[in-house]
Amino acid sequence: QVQLVESGGGLVQAGGSLRLSCALSGRTFSTYNMGWFRQAPGKEREFVACINLTGGTRYYADAVEGRSTISRDNAKNTVYLQMNNLKPEDTAVYYCAAALAGNFARQVMVTTTRYAYWGQGTQVTVSP
Repeated sequence: QVQLVESGGGLVQAGGSLRLSCALSGRTFSTYNMGWFRQAPGKEREFVACINLTGGTRYYADAVEGRSTISRDNAKNTVYLQMNNLKPEDTAVYYCAAALAGNFARQVMVTTTRYAYWGQGTQVTVSP
């Protein structure tokens, strides 16, 4: 049974930074591709970033490209999302997700259906 626990969310002013963390337990972390998604009130859950098993390949949503960095530490069973220059439109609940090793094409990794496990979410609020 895979469990994902996010942390690091909070309230930050526009232009500030946050680093979100997500720890996986229950299975071998290095066998999962990892992703971050976010969902604002009244909106669809949208892709933010993902990273492959070894951390060698990363994809980002256009909205966060250049402002965000996804990384993983397989020794710590943790994936991170560093968010810089935050904007009010970044306000959302951020979820990490795990997908079994396999197809890592961007077109599939940006879909929620690719991921088998989801965390509980962590709130990010960016004030103007």
